[in-house]
This record gives sequence, C-alpha cells and structure tokens, in this order.
Amino acid sequence: MSDSRPPFDLAIIGGGVNGAGIARDAAGRGWSVYLCDKGDLAGATSSASTKLIHGGLRYLEYYEFRLVHESLGEREVLWGIAPHIIRPLRFVLPYEQGLRPAWMLRTGLFLYDHLGGRKRLPATRVLDLAGQPLGAPLQPRFRQGFEYSDCWVDDARLVVLNAIDAEARGAVIAPRTRCVAARRDGGLWRVRVRAEHSGEEQEIRARVLVNAAGPWVVDVIEHVLQMHPPAPVRLVQGSHIVVPRLYAHDRCYLFQGRDGRIFFTIPYEGDFTLIGTTDLDFRGDPGRVAITQAEIEYLCHGASQYLRSPLEPRQVAWSYSGVRPLYGEKASRAQDATRDYVLRLEGDRRAGIPPVLHVYGGKITTYRRLAEAAILRLLPHLPPAHGRAAGWTAETALPGGEFAVDGFGLLAAGLAARFPFLGAATVRRLAHAYGTRAGTMLEGARRADDLGRDFGAGLSERELAWMVRHEFTRTADDVLWRRSKLGLRLDAGQAAAVAAAVESLVSAQS
Repeated sequence: MSDSRPPFDLAIIGGGVNGAGIARDAAGRGWSVYLCDKGDLAGATSSASTKLIHGGLRYLEYYEFRLVHESLGEREVLWGIAPHIIRPLRFVLPYEQGLRPAWMLRTGLFLYDHLGGRKRLPATRVLDLAGQPLGAPLQPRFRQGFEYSDCWVDDARLVVLNAIDAEARGAVIAPRTRCVAARRDGGLWRVRVRAEHSGEEQEIRARVLVNAAGPWVVDVIEHVLQMHPPAPVRLVQGSHIVVPRLYAHDRCYLFQGRDGRIFFTIPYEGDFTLIGTTDLDFRGDPGRVAITQAEIEYLCHGASQYLRSPLEPRQVAWSYSGVRPLYGEKASRAQDATRDYVLRLEGDRRAGIPPVLHVYGGKITTYRRLAEAAILRLLPHLPPAHGRAAGWTAETALPGGEFAVDGFGLLAAGLAARFPFLGAATVRRLAHAYGTRAGTMLEGARRADDLGRDFGAGLSERELAWMVRHEFTRTADDVLWRRSKLGLRLDAGQAAAVAAAVESLVSAQS
C-alpha cells in the first residue's frame, strides 16, 4: 500500500554498520530517514568482523596511507563515544626470521604510532620474549617482538546502538523489511518494501536513496533498481574460529603466515580465544556463507606455527564467517584487495533525477567517517539541515556510553553496589553491553527473582524484554549471537527456552 507520509529525505537499504551510521548522522542533522534491512541489524558482515577498531597495520604495505591515517584517528574517537563496547588492547607481534624484516616492522609501527594523532593509547615498544610471560605461550624460537595498541569493539552492538540513536532522533528503523523494488518517479524515489514476517507491503517515498546493502550491493543495483552495476565488486569471505582460552594474560597476538597473510589471536568472552581471519574469493548467496574445513585447518595450522601447544580442529567451539564487498578486481589475491570505502553517486535531484548513492567496501573502524563522507556527497540533493552540525557524531556518546573512557571500573562498581545480588561476571557483562543504560534496565530490582526467569549465564527475562522492546530483537539468534555471545555458554535446552521466551515477548508486543 502507498505511504501517506511526506517523502523521507533519505531512504537507506542496509542495516549494517554503514547504513546505521549514515542513518544516525543524518537523523541527528535533522533530516527524515527511513532504513530497512531484509534481516536483523548487523545480521551479516557487520557481526562477522574480527571485532577490532584498528588502523590496519598491514595496509601500510599497500601504501594505503589515507585509509590508515583515517582509521588510526578514529580509534580514540570511537572509544570516546562508546567506552562500554570499545576498549583498548595491546598486541604482541613476534619477530619471525625469514618473513617481514625487523626494520620493516619497526618502520611500520613507527608510522602506526604517529600517523593518526594517537593521544591516550600507549605507544609501541620492543619486547624481549625469552623467559617472559608474553613469550610463554609461544615456541621458544620467538625471542624478540613488538607490542602496539589498537581497540576491541562489540561489532553487532555498535550497529544496534547507532540504530537506536537514529530512531531516538526521528529515524524509522525497519529490520526484517526487504526492499523489493525502487524506481524514480516525479523527482522522488518510490521504494516498495515488504515485511518478512507478515508479507505486508508498503511504498515509501524519498528524495535520495542510499544503497548500503553490503555484499548485496550489486544485487540491489541489478534486481531492485534494475540498473547496470557502475563498478566491479569483489566478494571476499573471512572466517574466524573460537577455541577455549589459549593463555592466561590479556594480550593479543598478531601472527604472520608463510603465505604473507596475517591473523590474530584475541582473548574472547573471558574463557575463549578468537582466531582469524581468512581471505577467500566468494561466489554464491552471502546469506549462506559458512566456514570451510580448509579454513579451520588453515587457522589451526597457522596458530600452531607459533604456539607451544598445537591447535587442532577438534578444539573449535564455534566459528563464524562473513562476506566483505571490496571495491574493484585489480588485486590478484583476495587478501590484497583494498579495504577502503568507495562512494558512487548517480543522478541529480536538481535536474529532476533523484540520486542514489552506492556504498562499496569499508571497515567497522571507518564507518563514522564513511557516513560523514556519504552525507557530504548528498548535501546538494537534500533540504537545508536544521539539526546538529557536521561532525556531531564524533562528540556525542552512543547510548550507554555517557561516561569517561577510564570510567568503566566505576560504572561496574556502581552497578554491583546497586544490584548486589548479581554475580561479578554478570555485572561486568551488563556494564559492557549496556553501559549507563544497564541501571535503567534493572531499575527497581531488589533481588534476582525480580528479574524473572534466569535462562543461564546471568541472562534474565528482564534483559530479554529489554532487548525486544529497545533493541529490535526478534529471534534467539539476535540474542545469543549478536546482542550477546551467550550462545557460547548456554546448552541446547537453555537456548530453546530463550527462543520460546523471545517469541512470546515479540507476540505480546505486536
């Protein structure tokens, strides 16, 4: 059915980090925004990252200085606006003879320290690994290394928080709503969308259209817009494995493979270690991507070249894969394709041709800058802004992040004092996930029973209801693998109970 509302200023196809970031920025500047995604927010590539806010040390080898400079600058900006879901990490890079020479590593790390305006993150240092705790998990031949800084991020929550904030500023956020057609008509876009759960269709109108569909960007161009793709896209599969914790300390490792690739081992969810990523050309439906046995063996073999205790595929507790839409096909290997973003604008509203902006590539780290660049490209085609000034997203906290970057300990301590019946692990998890909003979610609870049923690992009925009401949650997977990673801790029976409870909460809300 047709939408009787006035036209939106922007309609965005894609609820990953780029689409959500553009929606937040635009809504904050006073424009009307509609965002749809055929699945959950962060339901694909944006929840399948290595969970890092990082400059991309290896991109220096490809002379991508602009990308590295922008990424390095964003580390502390994003940490500042979301200190509950972003935190600093230290990475150990063991020196391996016969691979990248020591002078190259020193030069790269020097640039890494100075290229992006680092202020709070600690600088690089040289390590003596022999007989030291940081060398203990490694084979004895690794005697020298380097340590540098980057940041961790809960990638799926980053997307959801951008969407929550966009909605609070007036945007319409419609996950599980597929864009089935879009056409230009009378100086506007007419966009037909269909609710996945009911099949109900409606048509919305918009002045400009943004195609931020991630690995489906070309599919949208060809089948939704019925246009010819304006640029080549290379789909690259990246996979990760999660294994029981490999070492006791809190450092991450960056390992160099004999094939020239690099990969990380990162402490994960307290009791686990995350290892990744791979780079494989991908063909097929990105919604069906899954790790291959060859990728599992590749990551286990690569880690075993460095660790004292060999890693075997049977140790893998969980794995996940995503497909990255990288711009261009010039690189001979998937790992060499650029991770930079590219924006392509077609049409001119002033000439009666409503524009569409296609978003290619990008990284979690640069999503906010990508959003600013996208809006800059669209400015001539939008009404005058009447909200926040350009750049506001660098200074305004995401929901729950309204505290100082060094204030997480105080936040968690305050939460523990207000709700002493919560275990320490649950307090820490809730503080990381919800930040200052955790207290609001738990308001009025005096004992554990006040939170309703406990589904395990500290996941309560109260928290599930919060996710459904405030975080666009509709399925158990949304809860267990995107809004949290509690799927690692709940057994099949507990997961089934979560699914039933979510279904009941969603039905009651409808």
